[in-house]
Amino acid sequence: MSETKPAKPQLLWVQTLIFSLTFLVAAIGVPWYSITVGFEWSAWVAFIVWYFATGMAITAGYHRLWSHNSYKAHPILRTMLALLGAAAIQNSIMVWASGHRDHHRHVDDDQHDPYSVRRGLWFSHMGWMLRDYPSGEVDMTNIPDIARDPIARFQHDYYIPLVLLMNFAPPLLMGFITGDYLANFLLMGVLRLVVTHHCTFFINSLAHYWGSQPYSDQCSARDNGWLALFTYGEGYHNYHHCFQTDYRNGIRWWHWDPTKWLIFTSSLAGLASDLRRIPQETINMAREEMAKKLQGSTG
Repeated sequence: MSETKPAKPQLLWVQTLIFSLTFLVAAIGVPWYSITVGFEWSAWVAFIVWYFATGMAITAGYHRLWSHNSYKAHPILRTMLALLGAAAIQNSIMVWASGHRDHHRHVDDDQHDPYSVRRGLWFSHMGWMLRDYPSGEVDMTNIPDIARDPIARFQHDYYIPLVLLMNFAPPLLMGFITGDYLANFLLMGVLRLVVTHHCTFFINSLAHYWGSQPYSDQCSARDNGWLALFTYGEGYHNYHHCFQTDYRNGIRWWHWDPTKWLIFTSSLAGLASDLRRIPQETINMAREEMAKKLQGSTG
């Protein structure tokens, strides 16, 4: 008798429809409009600005601020990051940070890492969000500090209204200004959302699969400068997993890390403080130990 395969977890229809419909509109609607009507330069500028604003709300806000406490932010900055983060549609700060802390605590553990790359690139990229996997169950007990933040709590409690407001109001406003509502909806609304989604998802998937491990090989996280170009500096992922409390991911002067520059600039404006940096001696020690380990394995 052949063994019965375990049933797949229940499909999560809301997430599946959001990802599917936005991708189809971006893949079909954007080229169609470009060929039949054409986009004005203002629509592309709005797309780029909104893409960076919402993407870095995830990296500077959800990730480095709330998940890792790598710096402190003024309430004005926290409010902006919370609102822009809602526009990225990656769940509330509290849910996102809880899952991310589980990821760091149980990285590469198929049973407890919500998006373990050991379960495949598709799973770690977005498959983990499409079914009700036990590893993705949200446990708020690991974010007591965030639960005390009134701004994060407000965003969590009113997440759906904020998502609707922050995804429809800006394209409508640009449409009113330029007179082309559909162009701004397609670029600033849908295409921007799809690109932002997958740039974030690349860190869960490709950044655990493609690149180098100059600091540690204790987990699958890797440094990849190419990925950093598309992920607001998050591509230096081996460093991040080794030194997760550092507000920087790219530590060299030539590293592309606009999230780091945003945080540093915010500190000059009085909107951020207590920027945490790992001592250079500690970083050098990790690199030297890893280099010796690699030499020993090839010697």
